[in-house]
Amino acid sequence: MIDKYNDLVKSFLKLKTGSEMLEFLKGILTPKELDQLSTRLEIVKMLKQGVIQQRISKKLGVGIATVTRGSRELKLGRFKKV
Repeated sequence: MIDKYNDLVKSFLKLKTGSEMLEFLKGILTPKELDQLSTRLEIVKMLKQGVIQQRISKKLGVGIATVTRGSRELKLGRFKKV
């Protein structure tokens, strides 16, 4: 399954600037998907700041399951550079 993501990862790594990355993301994602991706990043940042899950869910207008998923991934050691 990881092989299927190699081209995507390589494409990300070729991008040199924030504007290149944003244009790539706008081209590959729908506006809704891009918004959801931004929201998930905000969830992770808030979790790392110690904000409780219920408050994150309410503030960002997402389900508690979405926040819990972010919390679970954080505990697995992902998002170290976020």
